[in-house]
Amino acid sequence: MTAPELDDSSEDWGPDDHVQVGRAGAVLAYIAQSLVEDPEQVRVKASEARNATRLTLNVAPGDVGRVIGRRGRVAQALRVVVRAAGVRDGQDVQVDIAD
Repeated sequence: MTAPELDDSSEDWGPDDHVQVGRAGAVLAYIAQSLVEDPEQVRVKASEARNATRLTLNVAPGDVGRVIGRRGRVAQALRVVVRAAGVRDGQDVQVDIAD
């Protein structure tokens, strides 16, 4: 598996070109692609939310359970890792998983 190409101006990375997803967006996309059966359907969108960057993860409908995990444990671990990656770039990052 190859690392996803990052292009902050791409529509997959958010409606606002000024939102910098940096390392956190790359980590989220890479881990999500590793978890799901259909990595081509993984999309990460960025937006600004109160003093933070909000990353929204979209996956194929059949892969939502894989990303959330039992009792939300996979989702919580994903949030912790992505937040840590954001801290390295000086960003406060929140992760949402879209159904």
